[in-house]
Amino acid sequence: MAVTKIFFNARLKLMMVLAAIAGGVIALRLVDIQVLRHQAYLEMAERNRTQIIYQTAPRGRVFTADGVAVATNEPSFSFYYLGGSQDPIYLEQLAKDFAPRLKMDPKDVVDKLAEGARTGKAVLLAENLSTKSTVSLQELQLYYPGVYLIEETKRTYPYGGFASHLLGYISSMDDREWRNRDPRMGYRLTSKIGKNGIEKKFEKQLKGTDGGVYLEVDYRGRVTSIIQDKKWSAGSDVYLTLDFKLQRAAEEGLKNSKTGRGAAVALDPRTGAVLAMASAPAYDPNIFVPYSDEENPNQSKKINEYNLAIQGIYPPASTFKIITGAAALEYGHLDVNKKINCPGFYDSGPRVFRCWGKHGPMDFFDGMSHSCDVYFYQVAAQTGSAAIERIERKFMIGRQTGIDLPGEKAGNLYGPTRRARNKTYWFIGDTLNLSIGQGELLFTPLKMAQFAAAVASRGNVYRPYYVEKIVSNQTGKTEVLGKTEILQKADLKPETYDLLFKALKHTVEGGTAARVWIKGLDVYGKTGTAQNPHGEDHGWFMAFAGRKGEAPSIALAVFVEFGEGGSSAAGPIARAMLEAYFDLEQPAAKPAVKPQAPVRSDEDYQELLTSGEEDGSLSEF
Repeated sequence: MAVTKIFFNARLKLMMVLAAIAGGVIALRLVDIQVLRHQAYLEMAERNRTQIIYQTAPRGRVFTADGVAVATNEPSFSFYYLGGSQDPIYLEQLAKDFAPRLKMDPKDVVDKLAEGARTGKAVLLAENLSTKSTVSLQELQLYYPGVYLIEETKRTYPYGGFASHLLGYISSMDDREWRNRDPRMGYRLTSKIGKNGIEKKFEKQLKGTDGGVYLEVDYRGRVTSIIQDKKWSAGSDVYLTLDFKLQRAAEEGLKNSKTGRGAAVALDPRTGAVLAMASAPAYDPNIFVPYSDEENPNQSKKINEYNLAIQGIYPPASTFKIITGAAALEYGHLDVNKKINCPGFYDSGPRVFRCWGKHGPMDFFDGMSHSCDVYFYQVAAQTGSAAIERIERKFMIGRQTGIDLPGEKAGNLYGPTRRARNKTYWFIGDTLNLSIGQGELLFTPLKMAQFAAAVASRGNVYRPYYVEKIVSNQTGKTEVLGKTEILQKADLKPETYDLLFKALKHTVEGGTAARVWIKGLDVYGKTGTAQNPHGEDHGWFMAFAGRKGEAPSIALAVFVEFGEGGSSAAGPIARAMLEAYFDLEQPAAKPAVKPQAPVRSDEDYQELLTSGEEDGSLSEF
């Protein structure tokens, strides 16, 4: 009997302990629900009580420096059915009336409507509809309860391919982007994000805060009322440094050039601001954001995203004679008035290098303006390759410009130092090739523009920048990004720059760069024709200019791939850009200096001088 009583008391104590533990667990759970995570559970319950039809916020706009909106938004509509009637006759009639306007099969519309009627949840029938297609839909809304048009926005680029490689485009997220998204940004599966260029780089600033219609639903998920229509907040606006007319002139020029392929870049030589950056062929970013109710052929696979302005690398050809001349002037190996005879070729001993013409006696200014190869062969032979390489380094040749764009290539510096490091020989032929911008030397069009700006500013090598400021549409706050930064100083003697300016102006007033002579402006320029072993030669034109008597306010580089001649292919584009920038209407340009016939005075050289490539090709004698 005593044993039974003891056993009973033990069980009773155990049950009391278990009850106490259970009570404690319940108490802790209540504290968790009511205190610790009260807000989270409240939001969860609210979500169970409501449905949200999201409204995509307008992306921030993109403006040029002169206030032209080159990326903006236009109205777009989504069409929803909010449940209600389950009458099949009603649903079939609704589908019959709406399907043609939505450009959908009536059966597909009936299936969607039936699903919405069965679940009582909002069903998206169509999205990204244009304004013109919604007029009749709005009228039908009056006769069919339960249908609802939601106004949203769609990205649009009003000038098509304008600065397309710089602006970029938006499109739907892929799996990787969805996994790596920032949850604080409010992205949804249907969200579109920047994929390239400015649209990608400034995605965080350009993306707005989406709005939406909040719908109250019953315990079965059926819509009972509209609780709130929450307005979106637009993204921030980005203001570029681009000049609209200048950019258009560059793009039109490249498009209408001999090959339609190339790049043009213009910089402000006082600050480093990018005034224009064009790459051809361009593409229209509107093809990534079409209206769903319009005919939109699939062109997205045909676009060329390669930005030749920062990724294309080519020999600078005769534009490099500026550096060769600077080296000779800087290190005292050049008498600018001394005449050097050009018979059409230069015999270096083991090899013969030919010129594109028989120029006769040339001083420094004539040699630059007529782009005489023989003159610069002799100057380089006297100056030495090491001196030329030192000037290259002063202008940061072979290094990236520092612009804040992904994918920029550095090009290649060419000189004896690298050969020495690699324990290989440097020959006289390398020096001669270097002197006229051939061989292993490589520039991007942006690097050429940076070089032109550095000469124009008498030595300031600026970091190029293309965004001036970002303005918030929510707070009105302005974030200034445009910043002038000198990366390096090409500290040549003042008289060196004086003579270079004089020679480059002489080249415009009566030499190969005469196509950019413009009344009322001080224009300085140089042409180049880069050899191409894979086809036609490439054409270069670099220039800088200012109003008469003023410091240069623009520096530019134009490159036409397979354009053959720098003067003929790139010159007209450079001229059009200068006219656009200075807002000028000009008569026809002066004709450029025409190439002279190759020399024929020596019978032994005749075959040599009438064959091979122009502008510095090598031939064995």
